[in-house]
Amino acid sequence: MSVGGATITPVRLGGARGGPAARTLRKDRWWVQPTITVVLLTAFVVYSTWAVFVNKDYYVGAVAHRDLISPFFSPCVTGSCVAGAHGTFFVIYWWHITPALLILLGPLSFRVTCYYYRRAYYRGFWQSPPACAVADAHTRYTGETRFPLILQNLHRYFLYVALMFNTILTIDAVMAFRLPGDGGIGMSLGSLVLSANAILLWAYTLSCHAARHLCGGHVNTFSKHPIRYRIWKTLTPLNARHMQLAWASLIFVALTDLYVRLVAAGVFTDPKIF
Repeated sequence: MSVGGATITPVRLGGARGGPAARTLRKDRWWVQPTITVVLLTAFVVYSTWAVFVNKDYYVGAVAHRDLISPFFSPCVTGSCVAGAHGTFFVIYWWHITPALLILLGPLSFRVTCYYYRRAYYRGFWQSPPACAVADAHTRYTGETRFPLILQNLHRYFLYVALMFNTILTIDAVMAFRLPGDGGIGMSLGSLVLSANAILLWAYTLSCHAARHLCGGHVNTFSKHPIRYRIWKTLTPLNARHMQLAWASLIFVALTDLYVRLVAAGVFTDPKIF
């Protein structure tokens, strides 16, 4: 229908967005972003599942004059961990399956319930909806009020779990500067890789909406909380880059595992910088 030279699209409440005869009126390539999301997340799930269950080549120790452990296997707290990979204070000797299963549940619980990742896989995998102004693939909408989606509300608590694992991986990065039997302390490419991984994970975690809210989102008067206000001001620019940091940290944590794995498998040696 045209009025005064302008085209008007009739709207029928309860109908498919974009009109009853079409899924959408959009002419741009709106499907590109959800497609990329599906490809990248699927690739990460496939690789991480393989890495977890192959259960080897995740630690480079004193034999190679290094102290490098994959982030998928840290902290390695089971009796099945390779020599040197696990600590001495807490070891679960009765667990004989891959130790990564005990570890990945922590960081993954934070990522899966992350506000950005929810949007990403809701659009990519569930088509709910795949993009703005595109019809939902589902006839009903219940939000996050039913199991298992109601568990998304635990995201703010999983933040503390993520902070704990970030601390552990930061310790791993510091320990990676130990070059046992090769000068004591130094720098290798592996130590830089583990350090970059820890930095990206901290940036992603602290850019989270839950972290920003925890620091100052519910403060009524900033003047009464100057320290929390400064932290909130610091995290706000990070929050604006939360999507980019989510992808960068996800991809790099897989690349970090791959790097340690290739060194441990003897594909190449970890080059020493000094």
